[in-house]
Amino acid sequence: MATAQLDEQDVEAEELQLATFYVGDMLLGIDIRQVQEINRQLAVTDVPHSSTHVRGVINLRGDVATVIDLRSILGFPSAEVTRQSRNLIVHSQGESIGFLVDRISDILTLNSSEISQPPTNIEGVDGSLFKGVFKLEKELLITLDVEAVLAGKSSAP
Repeated sequence: MATAQLDEQDVEAEELQLATFYVGDMLLGIDIRQVQEINRQLAVTDVPHSSTHVRGVINLRGDVATVIDLRSILGFPSAEVTRQSRNLIVHSQGESIGFLVDRISDILTLNSSEISQPPTNIEGVDGSLFKGVFKLEKELLITLDVEAVLAGKSSAP
């Protein structure tokens, strides 16, 4: 049992690199290993009868990627697409998914032991969509649970 605890502590001390981005005023991060690419391809093809969270699909060099409105998933009103808007492309369960985000920030390297458990509610958003929070000098960085977000998009109307 002591070995299991030691292994857990070793995992907790791991360095994480997070791709960070904004949705509204909320700074979010995803493990860089989950990010396939970040692109500006904001012209999407509508998908009839799709969930309200689905903005449409884009062509990624011959592959089709579904674009999800991350603002909608998080319960924020849809925003206008601007020059700063980007698709953050992640690979999940054999498919490429684009998260439409308001703007891209930096790549940050953090020690995983400094990330706290997320509260049950952050700025009115269900905490189950997040893996943790990290206090930066001027704001909170919230780590997004990609799989929870994608599970939520399929069950929402």
